[in-house]
Amino acid sequence: MKKYWGLIIVLLLSFWAIKPLFTPGFFPIHDDTQVARVFEMGKALKSGMFPVRWVADLGYGYGYPIFNFYAPLAYYFGGFLTLAGFDALLATKIMIGIGVVLAGIFMYFLARNLWGEIGGVVTAIFYMYAPYHAVNIYVRGAIGELWGYAFLPLVFYGLWKFPLIGSIGFAGVILSHNLTALMAMPFLVIFALFHSKRYTLYAIFLGLLLSAFYWLPALFEMKYTNVTSQIGGGANFRDHFVCIQQLWDSPWGFGGSIKGCLDGLSFKIGKLHIITSIFSFLMALFFRRRIVWFLFGGFLISIFLMTEISKDLWEAIPLMAFLQYPWRFLLLASFFSSVLAGSLAWLIREQKLRYTYAGTILLLLLFFNIKLFQPQTILHKTYLDYTNEYALKWTASKISDEYLPVNVKLPISYVDIPKKNVNEKSVVVTVENHKSLFERYKDQLPPLRFEQTNLEKIANMLSTIGMVILIIGIIYARKK
Repeated sequence: MKKYWGLIIVLLLSFWAIKPLFTPGFFPIHDDTQVARVFEMGKALKSGMFPVRWVADLGYGYGYPIFNFYAPLAYYFGGFLTLAGFDALLATKIMIGIGVVLAGIFMYFLARNLWGEIGGVVTAIFYMYAPYHAVNIYVRGAIGELWGYAFLPLVFYGLWKFPLIGSIGFAGVILSHNLTALMAMPFLVIFALFHSKRYTLYAIFLGLLLSAFYWLPALFEMKYTNVTSQIGGGANFRDHFVCIQQLWDSPWGFGGSIKGCLDGLSFKIGKLHIITSIFSFLMALFFRRRIVWFLFGGFLISIFLMTEISKDLWEAIPLMAFLQYPWRFLLLASFFSSVLAGSLAWLIREQKLRYTYAGTILLLLLFFNIKLFQPQTILHKTYLDYTNEYALKWTASKISDEYLPVNVKLPISYVDIPKKNVNEKSVVVTVENHKSLFERYKDQLPPLRFEQTNLEKIANMLSTIGMVILIIGIIYARKK
């Protein structure tokens, strides 16, 4: 235990980040579909579906291919908890809490390897208590992004130390939040080349292979859905650049993102995160530490991509429109600045000064940032409020219906949703033909039997091959 005393500190200090999850009830969040998704995942798993691509009650009761397109890892965890006997609300809270704690654990192992025990603790706590982390948990309810945030340090740790772990971490990022993987990919490749070990690129490839069962169908079958409706309109990236002063300080709120500098939620990186990053870079210039230069460069690039001065780059790369909000790069800014904060403990040569720095900076961080990890209010609800028929087929379905087929006529109110099936035999549904199926029955659908497409079967096979390679690699590594 003495070897990992820092990890114990990280786990203990994580308490205040997840404390509100122990309160009965739940809190309002922007993406208020989390409990419904966990419930539907558990229901699909119980029926024997794996991998889960389709759920029964969402999509206004027609069924919905959400986990064919929306990264499923966090919901697998929550769904299996429901199979173990937890209700969907409690499973959702545990799912959120585990995502928060994993961020601290994985960051600790990365930074411990880079900066030693003290640096590992500082980095992990800075990462857990970054303001954007609080935004994702208690404001946006962006659980996929929350889990992607957790797995990101594991990728860098693996690329630096153990490539097989890096492949697991990269697969974890993709399966948690594909947009986080898209944002991080260039930095990961540069880091792998910076590390001057070509086999680290193989780790990235293996991560892609392990997660192929999800991303391959999601990429090539999304043309059958209305997901492009999420580009433009209120989610047009041109309207969501961050004003530079907002990165230093912006009022805490529970509203949304709007054009200009008066957004309803905060986009601050954190004053301590910024200050320690600058000091770390200046000290690295003196000690000539290239890894710190790389990290500070990543920090500056993240800031650049959030502000309007990067607009031409966003316009030049059409794929970036899927990111919707440039401020998503707060995730990477939080990552790089947290690692830089820990590097100061490594750059300070005097042992007593290291402990003084770590103790002082962590006390300041917790004093200023714990208050951010609070919901706006607590709603006295039970899991039934999120998983009854109305909540599933109308409330949750209305929040997320972008994966329905193009041009499907959506119900105007709950009373427009079909209450019973037509009297026909089961119909085999694949992603290719479900559009015509909706057009055929319009108001009512027959009982459905889901069947995977050939592409999905190939993707499953690729992930199986990746798993075999991973197991062989682990066995070989242990013997070596």
